[in-house]
Amino acid sequence: MIRRADLDALPVREAVPALLSALDAHGTAVLCAPPGTGKTTLVPLVLAGLVGGGPRRRVVVAEPRRIAARAAARRMAWLLGERTGDSVGFTVRGERVAGPGTVVEVVTTGVLLQRLQRDQELDGVDVVVLDECHERHLDADTAAAFLLDVRETLRPDLRLVAASATTDAAVWARVLGHGGSGDAPVVRAAGVSYPVETVWAPPARPVRPPHGMRVDPAQLAHVASVVRRALAERDGDVLCFLPGVGEIARVAGQLGGVDAEVLQVHGRAPAAVQDAALTASEHRRVILATAVAESSLTVPGVRVVVDSGLAREPRVDHARGLGALATVRASRAAGRQRAGRAGREAPGAVYRCWTEAEDGRLPAFPSPEIRVADLARFALQAACWGDPEAAGLALPDPPPAGAMAAAREVLVAVGAVDPAGRPTPRGVRMTRLGLHPRLARALLDGADALGARRAAEVVALLSEEPPREYGDDLAAAWRAARRGSDPYASRWRAEARRLERAATQDPEGLSPAPPLPGAGAAPRTPRGSAPDPAGTAPDDLAAGLVAALAFPERVARAKGEGAFLMASGTAAELGDGSGLRHAPWLAVAVADRPPHAASARVRLAAVIDEDTARAAAAHLLTEGEEVRWEDGDLVARAAQRLGAIELAARPLRTPDPALVRAALLQGLRTEGLGLLRWSPDAQTLRARLGFLHRTLGGAWPDVADDDALLERADAWLEPELSRARRRADLGRIDAGQALNRLLPWATGEAARLDELAPERLEVPSGSRIRVDYAAEHGQPVLAVKLQELFGLAETPRVAGVPVLVHLLSPAGRPAAVTADLASFWQGGYRAVRAELRGRYPKHPWPEDPATAEPTRHTNARLRR
Repeated sequence: MIRRADLDALPVREAVPALLSALDAHGTAVLCAPPGTGKTTLVPLVLAGLVGGGPRRRVVVAEPRRIAARAAARRMAWLLGERTGDSVGFTVRGERVAGPGTVVEVVTTGVLLQRLQRDQELDGVDVVVLDECHERHLDADTAAAFLLDVRETLRPDLRLVAASATTDAAVWARVLGHGGSGDAPVVRAAGVSYPVETVWAPPARPVRPPHGMRVDPAQLAHVASVVRRALAERDGDVLCFLPGVGEIARVAGQLGGVDAEVLQVHGRAPAAVQDAALTASEHRRVILATAVAESSLTVPGVRVVVDSGLAREPRVDHARGLGALATVRASRAAGRQRAGRAGREAPGAVYRCWTEAEDGRLPAFPSPEIRVADLARFALQAACWGDPEAAGLALPDPPPAGAMAAAREVLVAVGAVDPAGRPTPRGVRMTRLGLHPRLARALLDGADALGARRAAEVVALLSEEPPREYGDDLAAAWRAARRGSDPYASRWRAEARRLERAATQDPEGLSPAPPLPGAGAAPRTPRGSAPDPAGTAPDDLAAGLVAALAFPERVARAKGEGAFLMASGTAAELGDGSGLRHAPWLAVAVADRPPHAASARVRLAAVIDEDTARAAAAHLLTEGEEVRWEDGDLVARAAQRLGAIELAARPLRTPDPALVRAALLQGLRTEGLGLLRWSPDAQTLRARLGFLHRTLGGAWPDVADDDALLERADAWLEPELSRARRRADLGRIDAGQALNRLLPWATGEAARLDELAPERLEVPSGSRIRVDYAAEHGQPVLAVKLQELFGLAETPRVAGVPVLVHLLSPAGRPAAVTADLASFWQGGYRAVRAELRGRYPKHPWPEDPATAEPTRHTNARLRR
């Protein structure tokens, strides 16, 4: 029997007429409704005609998480007084509860994407509701783009609703209005909310910020203490938000002895625990939850929220081939969502584990997944949809070009697309496995080499990272999962069975395509043996082969105990207690790189041998001449490499001259032009030319900057550079002779070099004094004994620039500096004369230097 009182109590019912009118008029609409208003439960029932008396329609509701899909279906079935699978059912990866009478089906967005790839028209479906679209998951953005494409080209009658728990609807109104006359209508539903008091509860002492997946244990201990404080100060259930399963388990371990039932709610939790959290209880509870409880689930009885302020978002390092979830500070929007859970049924309180000042510096919204995630799966979906560049898709945010290029490289390597980006039959099959393309490649090729069951079991381990207590050895984790009875082992078995079936099926006649050379070829099994479908290969090598197939750029060779170099060029290290530290080769399945760390940290890997590495990463195998500057000299050898890993090398006696020249230029860039032979005359010429370039420009070349000179190597270092074969040969190149080639001979200006920037200037005494053009301040310097300038009224000039005169004592020590000799003779000279005439009485110190005879000699010498 339909529970009409419960349905009538849902606040969203007031917005339903406006939503139906918007869909009738436009076919699309955005529904903004706070959590707990019934947007996920009442709205689909009304759209399907199960309540409210409307026409019967088939409705598909897409949720971002499996736990939310199951919970929504069960709640709607309960409201109808039916069992799940009757009028309302659900389908998630590996589980389907639905029957011929099901008219409302709740699915994950991943399942919806697979259906769209198989049946673009969604035959028989009248309405699609994309729930929690404010979370900006990549699958939801992609599904919306595909559905809008379907509406525009195949099914203009298909209705589409984007449901958001936040009030920021402008982006989705614009997206859903794509191809129409304007933005899609926005329908807002008011929620019933009570005041929520904010309590700022930062740690007493500073804690380390999160990095990678790691959270400072002191932060988790503080969160546990705040939960205890909330239990003591407030009534009602406590909902505590934490970033992940590991943090939930650790906080739960610190809540022993509290006078409340502690429940752990996350996507991996057993169904019984999930149901217990979603059902009101007579006993007080502490619910430790991930972000799934922000808006996807409504937990009854909550009066207090404890917010750790942390969340998990995907991150990828394309340069190193490392991608994983990262712990980040939750956005202000997420904080509002979390706080609102305390005011659903009565006035409540939120304890925020940070300061009020920090709150204003938090990001306003979470990062859209398309901006930060690995896009290989998205790129394959787009290619199979017929738009490899995703240029024609109505996405809220365009995919970053760099991330798409990296994704294309992965897809070509696994044989999912051809070099032009078009999907291969193998790639089409991969989209239907419900896996990342890397794991799909590992499943298909691993099944050929090891048999479907063993490949499926290892891929299931890789698709959901095992608990930490399983260790960092993939083969050992495989054995632990086989004999385990914990919730992870149960999920692993179910997923392994699903993948085994998928690997042995040939959907719609799609057999694996002939792979690109070295890209998607089914590998040889270790040591070049025949394929092993009977399952006789040792677990260690079998696990390693599958991991290497999934992540070929992460095959790694040891370079010391516990230290490895991956084919991608990234260094990697094992933990101190790892049993893999002495392995010669590893296939790294999971790794992250902490901020400012030189090496990646290996969290899950398997032992392999070189043959397995070569087979799995065949597309990274190269052979050729390597001529480069290394350790201060030219090194030339023929090398075989697996990515960045050198497998074998031998010296080259006659390397390619072009490669030699390029390597010598690199040496000059690395160590500077000091590798050439710079005589004093050459250094002076460089300084003179540099002065003329600064002063006159034009035809006078820039020779002061090494990089500028090396850009013009052809113009001044040839033919000597092309004849050089090693560092010593560079040292024989006369830099002064080479620089002469850069003088402006064609214009005739070169002949004026000695006129414009003379190497020496003649002073009144008759001496020819060298001019220093290399002074730091850039002005030419003339360092000359003061007596030699008697009678010189004006400062000498070069290229129109007055020199800076360093006046020296008879002993050659600095006495004064001036750029204006006339002023010096009139003023400064008197002070210098008074100071030095007693020290150097044998030298002339006339009162009027303008009329005195210039000299290099003493008074006695002058009298002779």
